[in-house]
Amino acid sequence: MLEEGEKAAYQLGVTGLSKEALHNLGKLRYRSSYGQNVLAHSLEVANLAGIMAGELKLDVHLAKRAGLLHDIGKGSVVEGEGAHATIGAEMAKKFGESDRCVNAIASHHNDCEPESFEAVLVQVADAISASRPGARKESLETYLKRLENLEKIALSFKGVEKCYAIQAGRELRVMVDNAVVSDDKAEAMAREIAAKIESELKYPGMVKVTVIREKRIIEFAK
Repeated sequence: MLEEGEKAAYQLGVTGLSKEALHNLGKLRYRSSYGQNVLAHSLEVANLAGIMAGELKLDVHLAKRAGLLHDIGKGSVVEGEGAHATIGAEMAKKFGESDRCVNAIASHHNDCEPESFEAVLVQVADAISASRPGARKESLETYLKRLENLEKIALSFKGVEKCYAIQAGRELRVMVDNAVVSDDKAEAMAREIAAKIESELKYPGMVKVTVIREKRIIEFAK
């Protein structure tokens, strides 16, 4: 595993990674997500993020480093333990990575806000690598059915106007009618939707449920 991690870092020209970071990076060689090898995916994300950073005159080294390490938590995460992005960020911090690199890892699935342009590039590169044709073995029909089932659960609740399964089904955003759903009800609804997803669906990782209650007041000056 250490050898695999060293090969990956050398291939990208990423230097200064700790032995522990290289070891955990190498673990990804033996991990897959939807049939896509996680280390190969990490190399692709690093390359894509680095290319975009170069074109935009940003920090290429940071983009490649964060891209390479963005899924490092997948090698150690235990089912039900937590989001791999959060765990990966905690690991990177322990390995001595910079705050900007740690944030790019933590925010690549929007579990927290990205604090740099490079962090956004890692999000974009991750989405490109995961969604390009042939990247993953999961059939389009299965994928669309999972998103449809997530949205169907949210729409079964009174007061829901619209909902969108985003981030490849990792997040469900629910828009509610503020005349029907109060702030307190919105909080309860988020919990109830999450509980229903847990009891009725099978899915990898975690699904973040975001309930949005918006009030708009419009006047016209004539």
